[in-house]
Amino acid sequence: MPDLTDERDHPEEECGVFGVVAPSQDVARIAFFGLHALQHRGQESAGIAVSDGTHIIVQRELGLVSAVFDEPSLRSMTGDMAIGHVRYSTTGKNKWDNAQPVALPRGDGLVALGHNGNLTNSDALRRRVVALGHELQATTDSELITALISYEPGSLLDAVCNVMPLLQGAYSIVALTEHELVAFRDPNGVRPLVIGRLDGGFVVASETCALDQVGAEFEREVMAGEAVRITRDGVESRQALAPVRRALCIFEAIYFARPDSILDGETVWESRRDMGIVLAGESPAMADLVVGLPDSGTPAAIGFAQESGIPYSEAVVRNRYVGRSFIQPSQEMRQLGVKLKFNPLGAIIAGKRLVVVDDSIVRGTTTRKTVQMLRDAGATEVHLRISSPPIMWPCFYGIDMADRSDLIAANMSVEEVAASVGATSLAYLTLDGLQRAMGRPASVYCRACFTGEYPIPVPDASGKERFEAPTGAAPSR
Repeated sequence: MPDLTDERDHPEEECGVFGVVAPSQDVARIAFFGLHALQHRGQESAGIAVSDGTHIIVQRELGLVSAVFDEPSLRSMTGDMAIGHVRYSTTGKNKWDNAQPVALPRGDGLVALGHNGNLTNSDALRRRVVALGHELQATTDSELITALISYEPGSLLDAVCNVMPLLQGAYSIVALTEHELVAFRDPNGVRPLVIGRLDGGFVVASETCALDQVGAEFEREVMAGEAVRITRDGVESRQALAPVRRALCIFEAIYFARPDSILDGETVWESRRDMGIVLAGESPAMADLVVGLPDSGTPAAIGFAQESGIPYSEAVVRNRYVGRSFIQPSQEMRQLGVKLKFNPLGAIIAGKRLVVVDDSIVRGTTTRKTVQMLRDAGATEVHLRISSPPIMWPCFYGIDMADRSDLIAANMSVEEVAASVGATSLAYLTLDGLQRAMGRPASVYCRACFTGEYPIPVPDASGKERFEAPTGAAPSR
C-alpha cells in the first residue's frame, strides 16, 4: 500500500539550465535573471559559471537564486559567456558537492557543466570514469558527464560530440570552457532546451520564459541529438546523434513548465486550460463552484468551468513564500504542511458543492489533507477532477517520483483512491483526452509514468530504489 507518511503528492521539480554569450554585456546578471525565471524547476541550489576568455569563475551554493547571489558577487563575475543552473535533487543528497555547475580541470583550463535530466547507464559510466583515474566528489551523473568531457581532447564541441554516444537517458545540458559554450540534448529530446537571440548575442535555456525574462527572442529548439556551439564569433550546429523517437516529457505541459512558457507552439497555460475543457466533457459533476488548487490547477479549472458552465471561483489562497512541506524541520511542522501552503476562503466555500481541479496525485497524502481542509471550511461535497491520467509508474528520466509501491493509483482503484482521500467523487483525464487537449499524437511524448512504456531502456533493477543506489554516484542531477 502507498506510504501515507510522505508529503510529496506531486511529481517534484527537475532542474533548469541557462547559458548566454553576449560580448560587452553583463552576462552574470543576465544569467541571474534567467535563473530567476527558471526557479520553479529547482529550489535546492543555484550556480553560475562565467568566462572572460582566460579564466572561468564559478559560484554555486545551496538555496534560492536570490539567496545565493548578491550585487557584490555578480559584479565580481565579469566576462562575456556564462552558464547557470538551478537544482532539485532526485537522488543525490542536497549538499554543496552536488550543486551545479560542476567544474573540473580540462587541459590548461576548466570545463563547467549544468545538467537537466537523468542518465540510465550511470553505473557503466561510473566504472569508465573511475578507470580513467577520476576521483568522484559528488553523487550525481552530472559529474560523470563533466569528467568524461574533461578527458576528451580538442574543442569543447568535439569533446561533447565524442561523449554523447556514451550517454543513455535524458539530458539537456549547457557546458562552458574559456572559449566556447556548448548546449546539447539527448536524441529523444526528453527535456526541453531552446535558443534565443539577444541583442549582440545568444541565449539557451530550459524554457522560453527565461528568454522572455532577459529580453531574448525565441529562435528555435535545440534539436534532439544536436550539439550547438556558441562563441564570441557566432553559432555552429552539429547533429552529434541521429534523432530517434521524439519523447518530450508530457509532464512539462501538465505540471513542470511555467504557464507562460511555450511548448510545441502553444503556451503551457493554454494546454492546461484545454486539459480542463476535455476533462469537463469526460467527467462532469453536479456542483456549485469550480475551484483550482493554485497554481498548477488553476488553468485547468478555468477550462473546466468554461466547458461545464459551473462558475469558477478562487476559493483557496496560496502562501507563495512557504517552502515545500516535505522539507520542514520537524514532524510537527510537516503536519501543518497544507495549512502553511493553503488557506481556504470559508465565506466562498461554506455550503457549496465543489469541483476541485488539480494536475496530479502521486501518493494521496496532501490531497487527503486538502480535501479535509475544504470540508472543514464548509464544503458539502468535494468532487476531485485530475487533469492528467493516473500516475502508475516511476520516472527514470529526471523527475522525482515515488517508487511504484508508493503510487496510490498503482495500488488502488479510482473508487478506492476517492475513499482514501475523502472525496465525494474522483475522475482523471483519460490518455486519449490528454492527447486531444495537447493537439499532438501520443507518439511524440514520453508518457511512461502513465503507461509503463519507457522510450529509453531503463535499468534491469526490480525497482527505482535499486536504480538510485545510495552508495556511489547516484544518477540524479
